[in-house]
Amino acid sequence: MSKSHRSHCPITCSLDLIGDRWTLLIIRDMMFFKKQRFEEFLESAEGISTNILANRLKSLEEMNLVEKLPYSNHSRRMNYQLTEQGKSLRPVLKAMIAWGLKYIPDTKIPDDDVTYQ
Repeated sequence: MSKSHRSHCPITCSLDLIGDRWTLLIIRDMMFFKKQRFEEFLESAEGISTNILANRLKSLEEMNLVEKLPYSNHSRRMNYQLTEQGKSLRPVLKAMIAWGLKYIPDTKIPDDDVTYQ
């Protein structure tokens, strides 16, 4: 077994990569709400701090789930986009949405929101 894995279990290995409190929310924001810029992620209702957001975006890039591209002549202004590997998490997030709506009271998709499609 590799030192980077606690076990060979695919659930364990997946959770080690994307199972923290913020990573899937950042992916959700990119996938369903089309957020691309650092400031846009900070506007999410969950209230991620700037240092955690910077850390998670860097990790997502290292995992090849996200790529960053400059969006202006200023070298520090970046757009973040899901890679094909990142986009492949769509069915996982959709399953989590469906499960949450079915089994967790008071969860809902906002009335004016069709972005989870």
